[in-house]
Amino acid sequence: MKASKMKFGINYIDTQSPLHALNGITKFALFMAWVTVVLTTFDLRIIVVMVLLGLALLKMTGVAFQVYKPLLLGTLSVLSMNAVFMFLVAPQQGSEWTNTTTEIFALPGNYSLTQETLFYLLTVTLKYFSMFPIALVFVFTTHPTEFASSLNRIGVPYKIAYAVSLTLRYLPEVKNDFVNIMHAQQARGVDFSKNAPLMTRFRGVAKILIPLIFSSLDRADEISNAMTLRGFGRNTSRTWYNERPLVAKDWSMLALIAICVALALTKRSLDNGVVWYPL
Repeated sequence: MKASKMKFGINYIDTQSPLHALNGITKFALFMAWVTVVLTTFDLRIIVVMVLLGLALLKMTGVAFQVYKPLLLGTLSVLSMNAVFMFLVAPQQGSEWTNTTTEIFALPGNYSLTQETLFYLLTVTLKYFSMFPIALVFVFTTHPTEFASSLNRIGVPYKIAYAVSLTLRYLPEVKNDFVNIMHAQQARGVDFSKNAPLMTRFRGVAKILIPLIFSSLDRADEISNAMTLRGFGRNTSRTWYNERPLVAKDWSMLALIAICVALALTKRSLDNGVVWYPL
């Protein structure tokens, strides 16, 4: 059987885009602010704007769509399944959420599908999805060492900063391990192609996860031993090869981020209801 090739990446890709020119601290602040706003709102209008803005920023990175297309489709598949399970667990959550009930069609038991539940599931699904593009923007445009040095400059201990750098560098290795294990499973007859039923593919992916976890633990142990042998952590400070100070455009972006977060939190505190439901 010919092994399928998975052409996706989750690592730093230098395309010389305007986002690459920003300091890692600025992009990290953007990511954290983004997550904060998303987690504190159920306003679909804000969520839709953030989804569109996130996709626009992702396009601005200059990274080819084919690089993150599998990740995008995988995320949408997982979120769709999550919406189905949410409906199965709490079919009337939407009505409880809005205190109204508009039945679309009846189903056995308590599983009548309502307009409110559909709106609720759409809001929650887009809410989670809106964090996906900005996470990819951060990973694609942030050099691990440069980001670690920036964290160290603002007072984060260099051991923690270096751990963050290792995490970002390790992401493509996890992807490579995943592909290698998948090819080994394919050689044993496991079908991951589009011809296989959906549940067969999910079971195949489940068979990959356990070897992937063990290989990740083994590699983490090797990295830890190598760093210990090289005397990492012996000194109280360290120098960085890739170091970039915050410049005017970074401070301007940080100020804009702070204003947007303040406005979003103010709106949240002034809203009478928890959710926005126009119907």
